Parts: sequence; structure tokens; C-alpha cells
Amino acid sequence: MRQPADILCIGSVLWDVIGRSASHMAAGSDVPGRITQIPGGVALNIAMTCARLGLRPALLSAVGRDVQGDALVAECASLGIETRYLYRSDDLPTDRYMAIEGANGLIAAIADAHSLEYAGARILTPLEDGILGSADAPYAGQVALDGNLTTALLTRIADAAAFASADLRVAPASPGKAERLLPFLKTGRATLYVNLEEAGLLCNTRFEGAAAAARGLLERGAARVLVTDGARTACDGRADGLIEATPPPVLVTRVTGAGDTFMAAHMVAERHGPEHRRADRADALARALQTAASYVSGDTAL
Repeated sequence: MRQPADILCIGSVLWDVIGRSASHMAAGSDVPGRITQIPGGVALNIAMTCARLGLRPALLSAVGRDVQGDALVAECASLGIETRYLYRSDDLPTDRYMAIEGANGLIAAIADAHSLEYAGARILTPLEDGILGSADAPYAGQVALDGNLTTALLTRIADAAAFASADLRVAPASPGKAERLLPFLKTGRATLYVNLEEAGLLCNTRFEGAAAAARGLLERGAARVLVTDGARTACDGRADGLIEATPPPVLVTRVTGAGDTFMAAHMVAERHGPEHRRADRADALARALQTAASYVSGDTAL
């Protein structure tokens, strides 16, 4: 088996169609703005940030053999992202995500990740057939996993021998999919990256801040959690203690992909393994918050 990349990014790889306006918006608003189509999806957002920060990421996902899929794969390759392990289907269209953002944040979004869900466990074949790993010789590097996979597949991954040696990091993709991460609370095998709302959904309660949410998730069985709360204090929680930090203040110009950027930057900052001194954890959290702040302010290129 070969070590093809520094990090495996598993989950949604699709086209983001984003409409942005400088106006405050509400339901039914009709305002001028800009509409862009860019590579996106949680797994791909993480891979793109890792590539910008100097790593060699590889994607495990489903992409159609349609015009949109060919263009997306070519774009990924141009960014330095390994695409050879993608599941390419003649029958499934390339997935898409559509969002509307105003001056008051995300107004609405629809994720069409049906092809990824339908492909199911086929996207994991390289981790099980010996190309990247197997049950007898599991992949031992960093893995970023997103909650756009089905609950059944995430449950399988939470217990799978093929992931037993991985530094597994998991994000829910959206509040509506947060409960798909419950299997990882039961096994306690992964680091979870959630926002305050997602933490509350996983614990079936509401938290006043990131530190309280981190404690709640640890009590529910999580091995480690990173909880963000927009511009307010974030928290890195483990059994040996909590570390808090506040993001630098910036003018927010975009929000889609901010959480993915934070997760990727944090993983890059922790490239030296899962065990860190408290100061190292504090530095990684601060660096990730700074990177995410630069992204939402528009200082980081798409």
C-alpha cells in the first residue's frame, strides 16, 4: 500500500452555487447581488484549505461522469488535490449545493447530495481493498469525514476496523445532519467539529456557550470536540481539560465554508500527531480561528 496523500477527505464533492447580496434579507427578499459557481462540499472545502496550507489531500467521494463532473475533477486536480480515488458513476449526476447569503448571514441553502448518498460504501473501497488500507492494515493517517454520508454508512465507519488506526476528524455538514454523528459519541473514536447549534442537537438541549457544549458532548461519550460559536468564544474539549479562544473581529463577507475552513486549518496545525501539550492545543485553536476569520472576511481567495 502507498501513502498517496497527507490527508484523506471523505464526503461531499460538488459544485457550490452561491448567491450573495450586500443587503439584509428575509424570506421573499428580491435584491441585487452576485451569483457564483465554485467547487464545494464539506470534504472538498477541507481539501482545498489543506492544499492552500501546503498539504497534499486526496478525495474519497462520488462524482458523476457528466460534463459537470469532468469539470469539477479537472478543477480539483488543478488545485493540487488527488482525485484518482473518486467513485465515478455513469448513472449518477454530479451533486450540487445552492445557498443565498445576505449581509445578515446565511438566508437559506439546499444540499443536493443524493448521488453521494446513493453511492454509499462504494466510495470507501480504496480503504478496504488494500489500495489505501484494509481491515488487516488500516490507514493510519489523518482523515476528515463529513456528515453528508448516510446514517447507516457513518455508523459503519464509527466501528470499522479500516478506520481503527486513523486520526479521524468528523463534521456534521449542517445542523440538519448533526444527529448523524451520534454513532461517534457511542464509540468515542473521533474528534468532532461542531457549532453551538449542532452540539445542542447532538445532546438534545441548548447550550449557552461553546465551553458548556464541549462539556456536554464529552459527557455523552465524545473523545474530543471542537465547538465554534460564530464570532464568540470557541472551545477545544478533551478529558484532560478545555481550552477556549475568541476569533479575531472581522467584517463578515461570506459564511458558506467557514466551518470547513476552520476544521482544515486546525488539522493542519496538528500535523504532528494526536497527543499535544496544552500550549500546542491553544496555538492550533488560535491559528484555526485566524484562518477562518480571514476566510469569512474575504481575505482568503476562493
